[in-house]
Amino acid sequence: MIANKEILKEIALSLNVHPIHLKVFLASSEKITLENLKSEFKKQSEKNPKPFVKWVGGKRQLIQQFREDDLYPPEGFDSKFATYFEPFVGGGAMFFDLLPKKAYLSDMNEELVTTYNIIKSDVDGLIRKLKLHKKNDSKEYFLKVRALDVKKLSEVNIAARFIYLNRTCFNGLYRVNGSGKFNVPYAANKNPLICDEENLRKVHVAMKHTTIKHQDYSKVLEKAKKGDFVYFDPPYYPVSKTASFTSYTKYGFLKKEQEKLRDVFVALSRKGCFVMLSNSDTPFINELYSNLGKKIRIEKVFAGRAINSKGSGRGKVKEVVVINY
Repeated sequence: MIANKEILKEIALSLNVHPIHLKVFLASSEKITLENLKSEFKKQSEKNPKPFVKWVGGKRQLIQQFREDDLYPPEGFDSKFATYFEPFVGGGAMFFDLLPKKAYLSDMNEELVTTYNIIKSDVDGLIRKLKLHKKNDSKEYFLKVRALDVKKLSEVNIAARFIYLNRTCFNGLYRVNGSGKFNVPYAANKNPLICDEENLRKVHVAMKHTTIKHQDYSKVLEKAKKGDFVYFDPPYYPVSKTASFTSYTKYGFLKKEQEKLRDVFVALSRKGCFVMLSNSDTPFINELYSNLGKKIRIEKVFAGRAINSKGSGRGKVKEVVVINY
């Protein structure tokens, strides 16, 4: 094990990663030396998976900012013994970037959770189904697949349908109506990446020692303990009365739900967990997380947003990041 923190920081800077990423890597092998660390880390990075769905509000574009501003990951997070929790996992950009040894993921989107679990348990069956979707792709076929009753489908067909619709719908937007039915139109993209077999197999490997469940985010309170790292990326509080046009489940997530989430954040902080949360930069959210003690602070980052009902709302948008470390 390479224990010199200054050397690790220097190597991490040259690789454009946070030192904790090197710690995660070092914890996975006893054969790594100072001489081969850079080359072995690069080799391993090429094998790492990336999110298998396009996800509006996904954090892949922000991870570099998080690192540069020292917002993520927490320096004190011990990846060898502690657990990473992501209760609003979505596309999982943070999970796939950190690739912790132990992770507990969850989401209220049942079809998304089913898809993760099918990748974990039956990636070959999923790939076969996706290849059929790719072969038949057209606007008419999309509408036919979109209209299917999910309750009558097997889990592998639910997963294949979920990825197919995500890859061929407008901007990868996941939106449901009041009945919980997917209602995003066909995008007519040229040659959409419907079956990324290589990446799906990488995700399959990454999920082997990871638990993912369909459950409310507050359940994290029952599992997380001192030293664990919890990242919350909830449905954002709307910046205006007309801004909340995207619904990932049929359940809302407005003022009362945001207040409950704040209480869970505080409770986890008191347990000694490292906690990080992303949200919209609104007066309500800023007030919600203000004056909660010296450890909890609010930072700002800029995210690119391509989906907005008004052109003026696209481009770089300021977001809030709340951390307790």
